Amino acid sequence: MPRAPSRLDRRIYQWVQRLPPSRADGVLRQLSKAANHGRLWFAVAAVIGARKGRGRLAALRAVGSLAVSSALSNVVAKQAFRRMRPDMAEHPVLRQLRRSPVTSSFPSGHSASAGAFATAVAMESPLLGVAVAPLAAGVAYSRVHVGVHYPADVVAGVALGAGVALATRHWWPVHPAVPARVRLTSVAPALPDGEGLVIAVNPRSGPDDVNPADEVRERLPRAEVIELGEDDNLADLLHAAADRAKAFGVAGGDGSVATAAKAALDHDLPLAVVPAGTLNHFARDVGIETVEAAVTAINAGAGVAVDVARVGGVPFLNSASIGSYPEMVQRREALEPRYGKWPALFLAAVSVLRTQVPLHLELNGEPTKLWILFIGNCAYTPRGLSPAWRPRLEDGLLDVQYLRADKKFSRARLALTALAAATDKSRMYRQLEVTELTVRSLDGPVQVARDGEPGEEAVEFTFNKTPRRLLVYRPAEVPVGE
Repeated sequence: MPRAPSRLDRRIYQWVQRLPPSRADGVLRQLSKAANHGRLWFAVAAVIGARKGRGRLAALRAVGSLAVSSALSNVVAKQAFRRMRPDMAEHPVLRQLRRSPVTSSFPSGHSASAGAFATAVAMESPLLGVAVAPLAAGVAYSRVHVGVHYPADVVAGVALGAGVALATRHWWPVHPAVPARVRLTSVAPALPDGEGLVIAVNPRSGPDDVNPADEVRERLPRAEVIELGEDDNLADLLHAAADRAKAFGVAGGDGSVATAAKAALDHDLPLAVVPAGTLNHFARDVGIETVEAAVTAINAGAGVAVDVARVGGVPFLNSASIGSYPEMVQRREALEPRYGKWPALFLAAVSVLRTQVPLHLELNGEPTKLWILFIGNCAYTPRGLSPAWRPRLEDGLLDVQYLRADKKFSRARLALTALAAATDKSRMYRQLEVTELTVRSLDGPVQVARDGEPGEEAVEFTFNKTPRRLLVYRPAEVPVGE
């Protein structure tokens, strides 16, 4: 039998209905209609996610949270709490929707979507959250104003949506707004409008319909821009330009940035990083999330010194790995021309998990049977083989994480713990921090991956830090930890 609203719920609802007519009636009616099926929120997500950076991350988290909260409220909660809708005969005709909903009143699906969207946006960008919050509050209140929900329905919906958004941190940690701690330096030369900067741009990084070279030329008109062709070698082009460069620059993904970093170290030059890849892990950690931030630092000559790790003499800025990840990268690249980048990544991950064979390795002389070995340049957080960011970029350490494969049903346990985002709680998980790591394969040659790019095969690898830190441009006004 449908549940009736409480006395307080009825009183508040009736008070709202007795409000005198105003121009707000039409606005709130249209706002309520615009939020049908999430249309309003998808439009907002398209606007705030148009540019890379916090806005895009906020849009992705918000849309995902909205989808889950909508399903929970409309498919699960409404079936469990079958509450009658308000009696529209008591409601002012001018406020009524053309079509009143007939599903259960508790909780409000519109309010759940609004709460999820606004909370998720605020988690990634407090400033955008402040901008979106009034719109979300307006949508939630409008459901009472147009007479289709009681106040408790709205409150419960907002709480449900906000809870779903907050729960996403378990699977998708929120990257902190403050970048990693690094050492400030005044050595970086100021390059007004990019004068003296030789910057290589990889047009194939990031979205397929965007060429970052155009924006780089517009914002740094005096820089020498080298646009990479399909057969060009980034390292060779930078080495050839070293004599006329005061600094090297790179606009591309993490693999391109790592290659440019090696060239910068070889010629003792600072490096300017323009985030133009898909994930931009290094750029985000160092505090460069937009092209504007990179341009500001280049013009002012502000920079920081960061650690660079290496394996086999080849530097990497983020991480290296042995095990399933290099194979997954290869399969993703094979599937990408047919399915696109993200579908190919999903299919590759599923395929590798099904067929992956455990590795027998020695880690600094200790025999270990494992599924995957992760080596981070500086300590990553959170733990559990879902590393997202680094609190510091100059701690002198290698972050070693791996999942053992010597437990019973380890393949099934690996799948379950990965699905639950709880690998750090598993007995299979191990983590240590070292200054140097020697990895020896007992199965013959294995492949290493650096910064997401597949590398060479060998029986033995040595991981350590380069003797010199890399000087990277970053605006001086970016907050720095002590």
